[in-house]
Amino acid sequence: MIRTLAITRDHQVSINVPLTQLDLQDYAWVWADFNQPSEEESRLLDTYFHFHPLAIEDCLHVLQRPKLDYYDNLQFLVLHALNPTTLEAEEVDLFLGSNFLVSFHHGVLEEVDEAWERILHHAHERTIWARGPVAAAYTVMDKLVDHYFPSLFAIEDELAELENRGSQESVEDLMNQVFDLRSRLLKLRRTVVPMRDLLYRVINSQHVQRTGEHTAYFTDIYDHLLKLTDMIEADREMTADLRDSYISLNSNRMNAIMKTLTVITTVFMPLTLIAGIYGMNFAYMPELQWKFGYGAVLLLMFVLGGSMVAWFVKRGWFK
Repeated sequence: MIRTLAITRDHQVSINVPLTQLDLQDYAWVWADFNQPSEEESRLLDTYFHFHPLAIEDCLHVLQRPKLDYYDNLQFLVLHALNPTTLEAEEVDLFLGSNFLVSFHHGVLEEVDEAWERILHHAHERTIWARGPVAAAYTVMDKLVDHYFPSLFAIEDELAELENRGSQESVEDLMNQVFDLRSRLLKLRRTVVPMRDLLYRVINSQHVQRTGEHTAYFTDIYDHLLKLTDMIEADREMTADLRDSYISLNSNRMNAIMKTLTVITTVFMPLTLIAGIYGMNFAYMPELQWKFGYGAVLLLMFVLGGSMVAWFVKRGWFK
């Protein structure tokens, strides 16, 4: 599906004029949104707009890394939306010209729809954002970045909850949850960091058509991406601290178990030695004929075991 939004020079708005009936020279600027385009509609990138073949190829073969390419009187941007369920990136391509913006995406994106409604709502206003396609490009970028925050906030809520219930679950379950959070943070980072680098290029590029006010708006998006990056890194450090804490806790529990088993084994070692000696059944063992031998050996074993336990307690082995 292709939808169009055309702004006349007297700030009148025409919506969904077919590209075959649309002459770019008759309008101040035009936004054409290719939303889940068919093969025939995708060919219009070449037959109607005459974009560079390499840019068209990047549109049709996803998933490209966020980037900014320059062609004759045209800037080609690859952006990433974020799937809130899977946290996987979804590509959005923008062709930015002097009097048009073409957006191209293979799936329905709420962010692009919100940007479309915002531009449509302000199209009648005589402001800098109503007079150029850079307004639409900025709005699309802004909405894409705004939709990164809810996913990160959800992870932070899970992280806070995980800290609170750390003593109520097994270390194995806690570790699995920590590694799951780290994996999701890594997916977010793979989207946010390339977008941050792209916005830095947009701000510092001499090829992107913009004014000083435009730069201020793009800088605002860049600041949001810097904030997202800092939040992700802070959350990753927190998960690393939790992981190390759980590993230390697990090691301490294991050490306590091993210490208990060691004490038990140590106490029974001499007792086992005594029992082994008197269990050899040699014919000439003087103690075997002694009337009180059995009781004496048991008493010896009891005293020896009790003495060792008392000594371990004094040494603090049971603390």
